[in-house]
Amino acid sequence: MKKLYAVSAGPGAKDLLTARALAAIEASSDIVAYGLYLELLGEVCEGKVLHSLPLGEEIGRARLALDLAASGKVTALVSSGDIGIYAMASLVFELLDLQLQGKQQCPEWLQVDIEVVPGISAMQAGAARIGAMLGHDFCTISLSDLLTPWQSIEKRLHACGEGDFVVSFYNPRSKNRDWQINTARDILLQYRPKHTPVLLGRQISREDESIKIISLEKLHSDDVDMLTLVSVGNSESRHIQYKNTEWVYTPRGYKKKL
Repeated sequence: MKKLYAVSAGPGAKDLLTARALAAIEASSDIVAYGLYLELLGEVCEGKVLHSLPLGEEIGRARLALDLAASGKVTALVSSGDIGIYAMASLVFELLDLQLQGKQQCPEWLQVDIEVVPGISAMQAGAARIGAMLGHDFCTISLSDLLTPWQSIEKRLHACGEGDFVVSFYNPRSKNRDWQINTARDILLQYRPKHTPVLLGRQISREDESIKIISLEKLHSDDVDMLTLVSVGNSESRHIQYKNTEWVYTPRGYKKKL
């Protein structure tokens, strides 16, 4: 059986790993992932052959997973969150597409059956943690310009502002890249109020989870790192207190019917 599961591990908490993802891992003999994801899975990986490649080796991870599956080993390629959102699934299909075009020398890959197992993204987990921030139209934007030109990212930021979308930022900051989140803030302030609620969710659903709700005008790169999800409400998003807890929700437009 030549099978590759592209598995979503969820944001980190074991009870947010879906039953289908767990079944895919159990069915696999080999698991390919970034080391941190293997650590988060813990005992789920017992008895499996583990293949850990570091950050920056995404292409190597995808190629290894395809090679293992093509050799007859049922393989799980694992990413945190949803593997189809800024993660490894698209890279697997890009490699297969190149092989179909004759631009790779791995014809054995075309014998592999692929199954993508969806999961809970950090964006979803963060929104649920504070209420219903994604209650109306929303989008996601990666602020990393390693693979996407900043000119394209900036264009998308303006489109997000003009469209009044709730937006979740992935890859908001790294050691060598600390200015983009501040620029994104300044662009959004052209389109929505300065008091617009912002979620800063670090290590969402993990043991050292940190949740903060601030206003858009106070968003700053000093409070953000690569483990932080930044979600910004739209012009209608509401920050309220209920039972001594802070909540954020984005209304869908039922006000006229209430």
